This record gives sequence, C-alpha cells and structure tokens, in this order.
Amino acid sequence: MLEFQARKGLLLPPDLSRSAVAVLVGGGIESSILTAQLMDRFQAVYPVYVRFGLVWELVEEQHLRRFLAAIRGPHLGRLHILDLPVADTYGDHWSITGDSVPDSSTADDAVYLPGRNLLLISRTAVWCALNGIETIALGPLDSNPFPDATDNFFDKLESVIAAALDQRLRIIRPFARLAKAQVLQLGRDLPLEFSFSCINPTYDSEKAALHCGRCNKCHERQQAFDESGVVDRTRYASRERLAVPAL
Repeated sequence: MLEFQARKGLLLPPDLSRSAVAVLVGGGIESSILTAQLMDRFQAVYPVYVRFGLVWELVEEQHLRRFLAAIRGPHLGRLHILDLPVADTYGDHWSITGDSVPDSSTADDAVYLPGRNLLLISRTAVWCALNGIETIALGPLDSNPFPDATDNFFDKLESVIAAALDQRLRIIRPFARLAKAQVLQLGRDLPLEFSFSCINPTYDSEKAALHCGRCNKCHERQQAFDESGVVDRTRYASRERLAVPAL
C-alpha cells in the first residue's frame, strides 16, 4: 500500500483568490476528487464539462452527474456544458471511431488526445472571462507524460489568455505533485464508484454502463486502487488484465 505523505498536499498558490473557481471535470478519479477538495477551499466551485464528441462521453457525463449529485453542497455550482466537437479535426482517431482502443498492454502515451488541454482551457477561459471567474482548476498528475501538461505549457498559456482577454486568469493544478494512488487516498470517503475512467465502455444485460476492465484507462484505475489500499467499488465487465510487454 502506498503511504500518503502529508507534505504532498494540494498545490495552491498562496496569493490565489478563494472566491470562485471553474474546475474542468471529465468524470474520472482526479477531476471528481478535485471538485470535492475545492469545495472546502473556495466560496464557489463551478464544474465545467467540455463535450468533444468522443465515444465514451455519454456514459462519462451520466456518471459525472451522479457523482456531483452525491457530493452536492452549498459551495458547488451547477454543471456547465460546453460543446466543442472535434470529429472534423481528429478524423479517424480511435477516440472518435471507437476502433482499436488502447488496451492495458499499451504504453500510456497511446491514450494521448492531441491538444486536449489547449482546447479544454481556451474554451473554458472565454466562459470564465464572461462570467467573472478568475481561476481554472484541472487535475493532471505528477506522472502526466504529455506535452500539454508541463509547467512551461501552462505558464505560456496563462500569458496568451491574459493577452487575448485583457485580464489575468489563473490556471491551477492542485494534484501536480501527486500520483494517482495518492489522489485516491485524498478521496477515499467519496462515492468514487460514480466516477468513470473507461475509454471503451460496455453494457450489462440490463443496459447499465460498465467499465470494460481491459482498456488502458481501466488498467490504470485498477492499479491505482491496488496501490492506494482504497476499496474499489467500480463495476467492471472484466477483471482480466492483459500482459504489458517488456521494454
């Protein structure tokens, strides 16, 4: 079991206004737990979900709504949906077609969605500017390997947003020093069975959506629960894990 270190708590700038924050939610473990954590630290928390038109989003959004209903509190605003279809940009990418979805035998970079953070934040930044919200929060981890999850990327994006909108908008990543298992420990008392991480959802005989249990993201989820010692109440269609090839 991974021991959580108290010194690796949420990463929040000391000069950050605690009035309102828009949190980019995707239904997964990190954004679900982040939303709950921010409710204790901001006067108003506004979850924002950006629909790209990806194959798992219908199921993901359903789970997200259940999770938000379960943690409802006085500081949590209503879910706001922004539609940003990417099919004309992504073309025949697996996230659009559902073909050859990366399974648990693939490397983590197989699930890269080109420009995802750029698209998510730029659209949300405009919405925030129009609604008087000065901070956007999202949940990339310490281990995130993608080019749009680096300190350099976020610093430069903040500058571009300030120039474009003529106002400062802070982008915060409170989990940037944490591993997934550590984040799970922060949210161990939350209804995490309502979170959704699967990129290839399936259905049971009663048409209820399940995690497939075999895709790259399901494998990552299961591994994090194992390492954290937190009970995994997720419903998986399969618990079989494919062997990861040796390097």
